[in-house]
Amino acid sequence: MAVPSSASTAELILAPAPAERGALVQARRFLVRNPTLVAGLMALVVVVAGGVFAPVWWTGDPQAMRPVERLRAPSAEWWFGSDQYGRDIYTRTIYGTRVSLVVGAAVSVTSLLIGTALGLVIGFYRRLDAVMMRVMDGLMAIPAILLALALMALMRGSVRNVIVALVIPEIPRVVRLVRASVLSLREAVMVEGARALGVGTPRILVRYILPALVAPLIVHGTYICASAMLVEAYLSFLGAGTPPHIPSWGNIMAEGRAYLQLAFWIILFPGLFLAATVLAINLVGDGLRDLLKVR
Repeated sequence: MAVPSSASTAELILAPAPAERGALVQARRFLVRNPTLVAGLMALVVVVAGGVFAPVWWTGDPQAMRPVERLRAPSAEWWFGSDQYGRDIYTRTIYGTRVSLVVGAAVSVTSLLIGTALGLVIGFYRRLDAVMMRVMDGLMAIPAILLALALMALMRGSVRNVIVALVIPEIPRVVRLVRASVLSLREAVMVEGARALGVGTPRILVRYILPALVAPLIVHGTYICASAMLVEAYLSFLGAGTPPHIPSWGNIMAEGRAYLQLAFWIILFPGLFLAATVLAINLVGDGLRDLLKVR
């Protein structure tokens, strides 16, 4: 029997295990098949990390004013420049990430929960369908931005009220999506069989119909998140969103519009962060749609 040499033994020790090779092959295959999803997730992770760990990214106090340093151009000291009050635009932009992410995630989750519950009930009970869908059609007839502006005019400016004002226009869209799926699923063989066995309606909705809606709802939730972040920036830009003392991307751009010709960077960098974040979320949504084969 031939004795393996020391070089052969070293190669065997250093060679990756079959399980590691399999994991690498699967990761590479996933990357090749889902480049949009991977690119969107990577960009989104960077944005989320920037907002969550804002104090460690060489930032200062977003409210600190230095009037002597007002309207400074981007430089080694002022990475994104300063605004009309001498506040650091880089610090305010990084901290503004938190507001946009909180609003987008809260609006997406809340509208999905409420819209899914209403859509399941409305789609399954024919008597409710005719009445409730006319109410939803009436809400959808009003543009989302106008409805949000009207609701914010009735409430005090705060992050919580902005979330409420953005959730209400999104609920009818989720209801229509869920209702359309329930109308087709309630005639399925599995639902008819459950009815024949005496299964109650709540159990049918939760056990047989809701699982079929998870994939499209996840994809739709990403688009709601991106839309909510944009509308929140619109509201803040118009002065009807979060209070001015809260550093959000919309507030920063609203304060800088009067100085656009003198200090364009006040609007440029928050706008780029907003566009990049919305693009990353949309890429994740497109990638999930292809991965989950949502039609």
